[in-house]
Amino acid sequence: MFTAPGLNRICRESYNDPTEVYDRLKQMSMSVVTITDHDSIDAAEILRRHPDFFLSEEVTVQMPSGTGIHMGVYGITESEHLEIQRRRNDFISLLIYLTERKLFFSANHVFSGLTGRREEKDFHWLESYVPTFETRNGQMWAGANQSAARLAARLGKIAVAGSDSHAIAGLGHTYTEVPGARTVDEFFAGLRTGCGRIHGTHGSCRKLTADVFSIVRSLFRDKPWTLALSPFALLIPAFTAGHWMNEIYFCRKWTAAIERGEKRKRMLWDLDSNFEANWAN
Repeated sequence: MFTAPGLNRICRESYNDPTEVYDRLKQMSMSVVTITDHDSIDAAEILRRHPDFFLSEEVTVQMPSGTGIHMGVYGITESEHLEIQRRRNDFISLLIYLTERKLFFSANHVFSGLTGRREEKDFHWLESYVPTFETRNGQMWAGANQSAARLAARLGKIAVAGSDSHAIAGLGHTYTEVPGARTVDEFFAGLRTGCGRIHGTHGSCRKLTADVFSIVRSLFRDKPWTLALSPFALLIPAFTAGHWMNEIYFCRKWTAAIERGEKRKRMLWDLDSNFEANWAN
């Protein structure tokens, strides 16, 4: 999603009501539902009463290089969320915990510059020890999704997709299907055995701009004093266009670098030689 310096001090990333999100997705015939807020499960707590809902979050993780990435962690408990947050500034520590707990986790939008700079070693870690890649994100440039899909296929990763929509209008248009799965357990069992299928739309600058305008309208309703800033809303298309161009540049740069390279050797054999075996059980 598009971000602007200082905006998070007055504006939330999403004003969606969790119950409305759930109802909307069920109306779209989703068998199971999850919500992934950034480093939080607060909004999703109200939905835990539904047997077809599972608790998840998108975690901002610090890599050994000092860079940041977003990882999706799915089907968690409240206590697991707390431990994940405690470890998220240490990728190796978090990786060990997720593997020990046999949680399902993914590297999200790996060819996006949303979290800032990237180092080549970051890709080494992801390629070696993250079992799942998000290969279609409903807010990301099609080229970035396609690069992630090619990398996931080359490395034998599990692929997942999500709408990443911060506004109601985009919900459920990008999603993961496990044919025949009707329960949360069946859904995860299918994903772990490679039965998942990716569906839906890619992102576009137009879609991103519309979502940002939707969030700004919600901000004005939530905090009427911010209406004084409304003239600045005219700059939104310029900011989103600049962001989109940066995303394309970032993706092309790293796609070229990664596709020139070879499959990397593992880096944590001395910590746990059974990482993937533990995770798959």
